Amino acid sequence: MRRIAVTIGDPAGIGPEIVARALKSKKLPEDVEWQVLGNRSGIEPGKPSEKSSHIAMEALQDAARGLVDGCFDGVVTGPVSKDALHKIGFDFPGQTEFFANALGVSDFGMLLSGNHLSVGLATIHEPLGRAIKILDEQRIISIGRLTAGYLAKRGIESRRIAVAGLNPHAGEQGRFGSEEINIIAPAIEKLNQSGCATFSGPHVPDSVFREASQGMFDAVIALYHDQGLIPLKLLDFENAVNVTLGLPKPRTSPDHGTAYDLAGKGIANASSMIAAMQLCAQLCSQ
Repeated sequence: MRRIAVTIGDPAGIGPEIVARALKSKKLPEDVEWQVLGNRSGIEPGKPSEKSSHIAMEALQDAARGLVDGCFDGVVTGPVSKDALHKIGFDFPGQTEFFANALGVSDFGMLLSGNHLSVGLATIHEPLGRAIKILDEQRIISIGRLTAGYLAKRGIESRRIAVAGLNPHAGEQGRFGSEEINIIAPAIEKLNQSGCATFSGPHVPDSVFREASQGMFDAVIALYHDQGLIPLKLLDFENAVNVTLGLPKPRTSPDHGTAYDLAGKGIANASSMIAAMQLCAQLCSQ
């Protein structure tokens, strides 16, 4: 019997509702014990506060301790407000970085996976200007290897991974930028030498996600946050799952925010939370 922690996220958001709805959905594996962390007691839906932020942070801390101590085999995290957490001393860009730190992992990454696309991110929560400056071969190689490992755990033998270009037209042979020539292509060459998957690119960013959604690739490496998340959320908003790669135990989450405006109205869609719980259970069994 696998034991998986589920944090409710910010209790002023839709987290408590979608967790409860997921548990009642009869769409989750029966051989998993789900341990819900956090509660909405004393919190008004749609009204985030310092108290609701503390509840969210304490649930994350409890989940991390449980993973380290062996109490949990995996964790699914509900949506939080990063800004609200930062105001009470949460010193991480997001939950991805929090769990990597808690589990002592330095080589980690973020991947989003839905029915049509799986997208690994070479840079995560960085301002766009900084993301471009810090992009280098090693970041692309790291997320490439981590994404290949994720596909292997999902039982995908082909592991065809496309790497997006950074510039319009993938640089047009250097006319619109040199990153494709100096950084991205050399990284792809080294990834192919590793043998963990078949990598191709740099692909034109405005078409590669469409090609992947039609089955030409098993995953795409995006070079910055919105390059990957815009197409993914366009196609898979209701079923996309955020996966932290590189951890010794799986962590997943629904790929949406707290939706304070929907909280307490009974209309929040639990599909992404259900998908996150299903995927975490699958990864726990690998």
